[in-house]
Amino acid sequence: MKIIITGGTGFIGSAVLDRLLARDHDVIALVRSDQAAAAVAGRGATAVIGDLTDPDWLTGHLAHGDGAIHAAAAGDGTDADLDAGVVKAVGHAFGGTGRPYLHTGGIWLYGANRHITEQSPVDPPAIVAWRVPVEQSLLGADVAATVVVPGIVYGHGRGIPALVAGGPRTEDGALTLIGDGRQHWVTVHVDDLAELYVQLLEQGSGFGHVVAAAPGNPTVRELAAAVAGPAGVAAQDVAGTRARLGASFADALLIDQGADAARARALGWAPRRPSLLDEFTRGSYAG
Repeated sequence: MKIIITGGTGFIGSAVLDRLLARDHDVIALVRSDQAAAAVAGRGATAVIGDLTDPDWLTGHLAHGDGAIHAAAAGDGTDADLDAGVVKAVGHAFGGTGRPYLHTGGIWLYGANRHITEQSPVDPPAIVAWRVPVEQSLLGADVAATVVVPGIVYGHGRGIPALVAGGPRTEDGALTLIGDGRQHWVTVHVDDLAELYVQLLEQGSGFGHVVAAAPGNPTVRELAAAVAGPAGVAAQDVAGTRARLGASFADALLIDQGADAARARALGWAPRRPSLLDEFTRGSYAG
C-alpha cells in the first residue's frame, strides 16, 4: 500500500514509519524541512516537503495515498489548528472512499478514570480539551477513520517518562516526584504502539477510538523509586509541580488513570516490549 504519514521524524511517527517499511509499504512522508526530508529518506521513505497547514497542498498529496497516518505535532502551541486542518483535508481526500485514516489522540482525553474504555465519558484537562471537537468532526465524517489513543508513550529513554527519571533532586539527594506520586499512568511502548497503528491500517476499516495501553499500571512513585537510589524520593505539592512544569502540563501529569486496552487486543494487538517499570528498573531509563 502507498501510505502517507505526517510526523515521520517524531517519537511516535518515526517508529510507525519504520514498522510500515518493515511491512513493505510504500511510505510517503510529508515533512516541513530539508533536515526532516533527509532523515526520513535515510530510513527508506519518500520525502515530500511542504506546509501541513496548507489545506490544498495537503489534500492533493493525501489523494494519492491508499491510506494515511497523522502523527505530527506542531510543537508550538498550535496543535488544535494543525489537527483541525488535517482532519478537514482528510475529509476532502478520503471522504466516501473507504481508504483508512489513522489519527493520533491521547489517553488524557478521558480524565481521571482508573477503568478507561473507548466508551468512557471524556473529561480532558485544559491542555488537550481541543481534541474533543477535532475528533468528533473526524468521526462524524464519511471517512474510514480510527483515532489511536496511546497511553503515555515510553521507550529508548525518551518521552514523558524521562521527566520522572531525570527529575530534580532535593538537598538530601532525594528524587523529586510529580506531585505525591500516587497517580497511576497508562503507558505504552513506542514500538508496540507502532505495531498497533500498522495492524489497524492493514485491517482497513475505521474503528473509531482504540486505546493503546501496555499491561501494568504503575504509579509515578513506583517508577521514581526504581531509579532514585539510596536517597529515595520526595513528594512535591501540587503548587510546586505546577510551578516547575507549567500548570496545564502538570495538571495532566497528575491525573490518575488506568486502562487495559481490551479492544485493541481483541483486534489482534499483543504488546510484547518490557513494561515501563521494567525499563526504569533495568532498561533505557535506569540510572
